[in-house]
Amino acid sequence: MMDPAFFTLHRGLPREAPGDDDSVHWALELAGIAPDARLLDAGCGPGGDIAALLEHIPRGHLTAVDLHAPFIEEARARFPDEPRLNLRAADMARPPGGPFDLIWCAGALYFLGVEAGLTAWREALAPGGWVAFTDAVWLTDHPSEEARENWAEYLEMTDAGGVTAAVERAGYRVAGTRMLPDAAWEAYYGPIDARIAELRAGNPDTALAIVLHEAEAEAACWRAHRDEFGYMAVAAQRQ
Repeated sequence: MMDPAFFTLHRGLPREAPGDDDSVHWALELAGIAPDARLLDAGCGPGGDIAALLEHIPRGHLTAVDLHAPFIEEARARFPDEPRLNLRAADMARPPGGPFDLIWCAGALYFLGVEAGLTAWREALAPGGWVAFTDAVWLTDHPSEEARENWAEYLEMTDAGGVTAAVERAGYRVAGTRMLPDAAWEAYYGPIDARIAELRAGNPDTALAIVLHEAEAEAACWRAHRDEFGYMAVAAQRQ
């Protein structure tokens, strides 16, 4: 269950990870997704990528899942009358429905691990199906202590080559990769900055104050050390 103070900060934010529509369009165009394709948004959060995904499937269907039910409710409020969309509070490791032509996952695959997650998703994909995801990678062999501490909970974090190797070990062919631009990070941290200021003005309790400090430090770390780590988008086809 998500910590209540953490959700107080994140409630109503547009997305739960760095991202942008261009990266979604890049991945689906690379995969050649058909207008009637079946897609899965794994770990969809409040639905930050749903609109971009739906653009590609005018006659298709999108299943979007997140383990945190309040995020699913927020996404339902954003897309109340969309017949192509099925929103479910569910574990993305065992996605309902399928088979899918493509599974999209923005910034959430690290919860499963790249190789383990992609291996688990193989059976949810149609033959020749695709995965597309974003994942944090090191951009230097010698990250600063502050950057290492910022990513201390992501024990499997590696560089671009390490991610593509994990994708291939899971039985996929990497068709392309690209780094998310700074604007994709600001699309995540900008709204968080504004929410922190709003909540601080309301005299937060100790638990919330700690969450606000941690979030502020995370954003400051990226802005100070953006040359040391980034998010990489990957598109790969099941073999």
